[in-house]
Amino acid sequence: MRVGGLASGMDIEAMVDKLMKAERIPLNKLEQDRTKLEWKRDAFREINSKLTELDDLMFEMRKSVAYNAKNVSSTKEGAVTATANADVANGTYQIRVNQLASTAINVSTNTVKSDVQLVEGGEIAFNTINEKGEEVPYTYTIQKGDTLTGVLKKISRDDNNVRMFYDEQSKKVIMETTRTGNYRDGAEIQFDNNSFLANVLHMDMDKESGGTNAKFEYNNSGLIMESKTNSYKINGMTLEFKQETEGKNVSLTVTNDVDASYERITEFVDKYNEVVEALHKSQLEERHRDYPPLTAEQKKDMSENEIELWEKRAKSGLLRGDTTISNGLFNLRSSWYEKVDTGGEYTTLTQVGIETSKDYLDGGKLIVNENELKTALRENPADVQNLFTNSDEGNSRGLIQRLEDSLETTKEQISEKAGSILTPSLESYTLGKRMKDVDDRMESLEDRIAQAEARYWNQFTAMEKAISRMNQQSAQLMSQFGGGM
Repeated sequence: MRVGGLASGMDIEAMVDKLMKAERIPLNKLEQDRTKLEWKRDAFREINSKLTELDDLMFEMRKSVAYNAKNVSSTKEGAVTATANADVANGTYQIRVNQLASTAINVSTNTVKSDVQLVEGGEIAFNTINEKGEEVPYTYTIQKGDTLTGVLKKISRDDNNVRMFYDEQSKKVIMETTRTGNYRDGAEIQFDNNSFLANVLHMDMDKESGGTNAKFEYNNSGLIMESKTNSYKINGMTLEFKQETEGKNVSLTVTNDVDASYERITEFVDKYNEVVEALHKSQLEERHRDYPPLTAEQKKDMSENEIELWEKRAKSGLLRGDTTISNGLFNLRSSWYEKVDTGGEYTTLTQVGIETSKDYLDGGKLIVNENELKTALRENPADVQNLFTNSDEGNSRGLIQRLEDSLETTKEQISEKAGSILTPSLESYTLGKRMKDVDDRMESLEDRIAQAEARYWNQFTAMEKAISRMNQQSAQLMSQFGGGM
């Protein structure tokens, strides 16, 4: 039981608070150390996040299309267009579209009332044709209160390759496939001519139209090719049919899309420069040792702006001098310098218009000469690709492969120090172990602080009780002296 300062006249609680503030100084220091470790961990993880973004982009830079993108022009884009992959040879290709792929469609032969009475328990049944040419049955049972429009919407929402709707103007029901193509001889949507579709919606299966395949001729070969859709892949090109060409050829001309390849490479260079800037900046930031992390007590007396400014300085320079970062930056830069024995025209970055900035403040960023890079891509895209992606080992290893080796090493070393957001335990990475050690020390210190507080209160309580007894004895003596006079 705690006793206040009634006997002594002292503010015991205030005195204990002051004593406890002194006791908590080591704990506050540990809390600041813990916060600083968290900040350092997060700074490492932010660096690794940028490295991962670069790594993801490097995956795209291994593809041929990054260096040998193709552009396809059409003499009649309203009829035929195409895209081409990097392996398609430049040149002109002739396409003649004889028939477009179409959906199968069936329309009521007579008008249908929109408020036609539907018999509860009645069934709407039909079969569609799957990819293998097999019939797939579908049955929809009419429920109490169903309307024609509601039932048609229900059928259209189902995964049955069919859509149905009521046309107010013609007062007829339209039923069609949701995909183009002919999957089997005969109707694409089959039903009994003595059924709801026939008797109520006045449909005749034999009246179905459409459901055709696209038919075209390639390069005047005389061979008529077919596709169930208006798209067809051939020789690395994807053809898109939009209109029949009335017996005439449409010319598709394939050329190198230098602008697209240039944009892909410069996008990669920009991301690389972003990573270099982050690593370089982390090594140049000034470290402010006079700005430790703020305690909760200190923040109470500060505005949000003051806290923000303080913590900005406190977080500055956390990674300065870290060898993982400095070595990682050095290795990234080194990846670009040595020649690549490709056996082709280009063996260094400078030959394709990419060089390292001469400004030391840039930290080794790359600079692209647009004219030189576009010239290389236009004249010899294959050798540009080999310079970046050659998969051989040793001196023949491409720049992307070399960069990836450096990148993976740095990422792994950072992960060993700082883990990742997926790392479950503090004990699985170096900074986490240090944080765990601080946590253990804080827990032990908090126990000692609690014991110290209890001791102070016990001591002051004992003092108060002693003073109270002395006061009582003094009062009794005074009372006795007063009574004897």
